[in-house]
Amino acid sequence: MATTDPNPDSVLVQPAQAQQVLTLLDRDHSILAFNERVLDWAYRTDVPLLERLRYLCIVSSNLDEFFEVRAEPHLLANQRQDDKGTYTIASFGRLAHAAHTLVARQYALFNDDLIPTLEKKGIRIISHGDRSNVQRQWVKQYFHREVQPLLIPVVLDPSHPFPQVANKSLNFIVRLSGPDAFGRQNEVAIVKVPRVLPRMIQMPAKVAGGPHSFVSLSSVIRAHLADLFPGRQVGQFSQFRVTRHSDLAVDEEDVKNLRTALRQGLQHRHFGQAVRLEVSAGCSDFLSDFLLRQFDLPHFALYRVPGPVNLVRLTQLVDLVRAPELCFPVYKPCPPTQLTPGMSFFDRLKQGEVLIHQPFESFGGVLDFLREAVHDPQVLAIKQTIYRTGSDSELMDLLREAVRSGKEVTVVVELKARFDEEANINWAEALESIGAQVLYGVVGLKTHAKMMLITRREGRQLKRYAHLSTGNYNPRTARLYTDWSHLTADAALTADIEHVFVHLASHSRLPRMNRLWLAPFQLHRKLVASINELGLAAISGTSTRIVAKMNALTDEALIHALIRAGQKGVKIDLIVRGACMLPAQVAGQTDNIRVRSVIGRFLEHSRVFYFRNGDAEALYLSSADWMNRNMMRRVELAWQVTDPRQRQRVVDESLVAYLQDDIDAWEMGPDGAYTRLQAKGKRRAHGAQGALMARYGGMKGA
Repeated sequence: MATTDPNPDSVLVQPAQAQQVLTLLDRDHSILAFNERVLDWAYRTDVPLLERLRYLCIVSSNLDEFFEVRAEPHLLANQRQDDKGTYTIASFGRLAHAAHTLVARQYALFNDDLIPTLEKKGIRIISHGDRSNVQRQWVKQYFHREVQPLLIPVVLDPSHPFPQVANKSLNFIVRLSGPDAFGRQNEVAIVKVPRVLPRMIQMPAKVAGGPHSFVSLSSVIRAHLADLFPGRQVGQFSQFRVTRHSDLAVDEEDVKNLRTALRQGLQHRHFGQAVRLEVSAGCSDFLSDFLLRQFDLPHFALYRVPGPVNLVRLTQLVDLVRAPELCFPVYKPCPPTQLTPGMSFFDRLKQGEVLIHQPFESFGGVLDFLREAVHDPQVLAIKQTIYRTGSDSELMDLLREAVRSGKEVTVVVELKARFDEEANINWAEALESIGAQVLYGVVGLKTHAKMMLITRREGRQLKRYAHLSTGNYNPRTARLYTDWSHLTADAALTADIEHVFVHLASHSRLPRMNRLWLAPFQLHRKLVASINELGLAAISGTSTRIVAKMNALTDEALIHALIRAGQKGVKIDLIVRGACMLPAQVAGQTDNIRVRSVIGRFLEHSRVFYFRNGDAEALYLSSADWMNRNMMRRVELAWQVTDPRQRQRVVDESLVAYLQDDIDAWEMGPDGAYTRLQAKGKRRAHGAQGALMARYGGMKGA
């Protein structure tokens, strides 16, 4: 069985009432271990070939974000302080070793497995050394026609200092010999490659001898570097790519206009402090040392890679190859099963609440709900939170249409949604320009809650209808992420949502909430109290159970509460997709706690929390992971699903199905390492996502 090892550093904590000191797992190592599990999909021969390549690219994209966000500048100086403690030189060295090991596995898989297997299917990336004379002539013409006019080689000297190199951009460094036009011996040159150029170039079939032959942009430039330096001799050279710290830091207490401050900050994001340097495997020490000095990086930040310095761009190849048999069968979400075609949403919600399980059921149901509200003359007001909706969003177009039709539209836009700041700023300005009331939440907190509130006149009364979700209002990711959407007309729940919108607008004190737990106020406290209550019940002999599904578990107070509850006899199953700092199955400490991670075709994103005390059951859906930032530095929601039928549906589809998974599931051992589960004996293997796709019948071409 495959395993991934988070290689935890020792972070000694003393959980309250525990008899022994328990070592929690390191968060950063746990993130890298998650990416090892994602990389396993690229190794799996039961996965279509182009999807294997896509998973390889996903890992590279994840690593980019890991370095951009987690490798903060002061971390490189081994002085980082956070909720886990201080990194020492030795512990950070182990983290760097783990990252290097993961990158080495990626390129070994790419070169030794994926490339040969692609070639067997007629898909070739032809290097310069393997090109025929006809192919070389075509590449030369392409270079001079499409590439060279956009390149400006810069030879370094006192009047030409090292240029600004953007975050994650492709560049070349070249060592020249011979004098320049003025007789001087300046030997180092930099060639910046514009991002507008495609990284994978498809050759014509008549030139390549087949329909699926490609050349990489880096190999095209590499083959013609000499053409950029007439009269000079090109010696050593290498492609390189620098990753920079990219988490925007804005002192919200010290700015008058957050939107303006963030837009100004975005101008500098691509040029933050360097944290990683990637070069070709054959790069000389002279050139790599030169670059390390330029970017002020230690040697462990250097990554020598035997292939493209940016594997993420290979997704272009996946998109260019027309081979459906090498991809997953197309999955088309079915219409939401709890909706009645042709029936008004408002009439349907008077009969009871509706749950939509995405992506197995279509997010289009949510858009249709908003669309009906926009076109209904009895709807007076629409309130909406926006975290990640994308730059091209039908939902945002509907909100603009609502403004133009005279409805009161209030939108809480989170400007600090990481890497979506620019899109959200643009949407905020577009909505504000036509008369929508645009809010930016609470200073110092990210508004991560996902909620929509519609107010409708019905006779002499105003009636509220709402949508809550564990995921974003983003139609694209709604096809790729597992999430729950909850439509309701429940008076108590919709009143709570109204209170939250008023609070975000006016910062007034919240009244007592009926059905919602809100961070940073009640959510953390309520979760800890629920866990502690089950611990007390277990001591008295009551049968108790906790099953929680989330993306990450790193909040130490919640971890300690779970450990205490488990030691008192509560049976606990945690389904944690990514980082988890709680070590499971440690003898005498966490025997009653099991941790599993499910990595599937779709990204697991729903947050579901189940508590059972004897015969009493409580189930919550939430926008929040169990991380300190979600509990203390964000506006988050958790809400109870009270209808027994709806509650059982969530339990069956998001908890039971995943606890039975032995295809895509990994289980954590006492040492923090994960082992991929396999069906035992003659029992048929069960994959939760596969079973749900089959249940909802949306597979095409299978």
